Amino acid sequence: MAAIRSKDTKPEMIVRRLVHSLGFRYRLHRKNLPGKPDLVLPRLKTVIFVNGCYWHMHSCRFGRVYPKTNAIFWQKKRRENVLRDRRNRTKLKRLGWRVLTIWECQLKNKDRLQERLNSYLSDL
Repeated sequence: MAAIRSKDTKPEMIVRRLVHSLGFRYRLHRKNLPGKPDLVLPRLKTVIFVNGCYWHMHSCRFGRVYPKTNAIFWQKKRRENVLRDRRNRTKLKRLGWRVLTIWECQLKNKDRLQERLNSYLSDL
């Protein structure tokens, strides 16, 4: 567990570069916001979470993998991650923030991801 990073992960760095290349500026991991979003775009009142499919139980094939050792512990931990994510998204929306979640599996097609980010961020 000690080797698993919560900041500056490879997927997060890819999303940061894409958002920056689209001309948007952001802040990182604002502690005063629920869930410490990975990217915060204050002017657009938008936050972006970059989630690992396994850790946040995404519905893709990577998120449906079951741990082989200590399975009960890890399933409980992953379920708690999902519940915490849901609570944080709800709190952020109540505070007036728009929330976008990027999944690790979506990074495979960078062109599609760039279109999605541009469309989501330019709609304001």
